[in-house]
Amino acid sequence: MTLIRRNMLILILLTSIMGSPLVAGSDPVFTRWGVAIRGYDPVAYFTQGEPVEGSKTFRTEWNGAEWRFVNAEHLDLFNADPERYAPQYGGYCAWAVANNYTASTQPEAWTIFEDKLYLNYSLSVRGQWEQDIPGNVIKGDANWPSVLD
Repeated sequence: MTLIRRNMLILILLTSIMGSPLVAGSDPVFTRWGVAIRGYDPVAYFTQGEPVEGSKTFRTEWNGAEWRFVNAEHLDLFNADPERYAPQYGGYCAWAVANNYTASTQPEAWTIFEDKLYLNYSLSVRGQWEQDIPGNVIKGDANWPSVLD
């Protein structure tokens, strides 16, 4: 069994066990209990270069989800231009979307490519994503948002 096939099987099993979306019919933003990026600050990826957990004190509602931030400045930046800071593909796994399905994501499995934030299911899946980011973006953009239907 190839490494990619084995990892896909593991991804499918883990995602189904966790109750995360894996098939079409998903919401436009991946959330846990209504919170995007598991409560991590989307602006921090750009300003601090790392995932940083947000606070319930600094939050906003956008695109059907609650978004949390580390401070008022990040909240204001997001509110001024949410499309700039929100992860691509609604925060679903970018590698999964490129392969025409959806999966959950981990805040630590992230990439900024061409000034856009992409999240992945795990660090190992991010490794697969990174093997051809431009090609995966082309495929993901072609599949999004119809992969939700």
